[in-house]
Amino acid sequence: MEIREATVEDLPAVMTVFDGALLATDVAAVRRAVDRGDLLVADERVLGACLLDGDEIDAVAVRRARRGQGIGTALVEAAADRRACLVATFDPRVRPFWASLGFDIEAVAESERYRGVRE
Repeated sequence: MEIREATVEDLPAVMTVFDGALLATDVAAVRRAVDRGDLLVADERVLGACLLDGDEIDAVAVRRARRGQGIGTALVEAAADRRACLVATFDPRVRPFWASLGFDIEAVAESERYRGVRE
């Protein structure tokens, strides 16, 4: 499996992956990330995608049929290779995923969400 920077041609597939994971992503923001080189995708058929905004991971998702195969892990590891520090905010149900990747996790005040940092 290859992790690479997305191209404009990948946008429809990326949006399908994000929509399938019920992630609220704006196509204009995703397009800007492509232009900056901040959108990573797994494989030529876009099995998963990771959207970066500076040190923040705004979204990471994998096609439902391909989850549990290490694709999300590979995407986050590739993002970590590009950044000295990564930050992610996420729901409790995916906390084990982020913990397994070495993120230091804390609860977000007055929220049901968590914030993870990996340096």
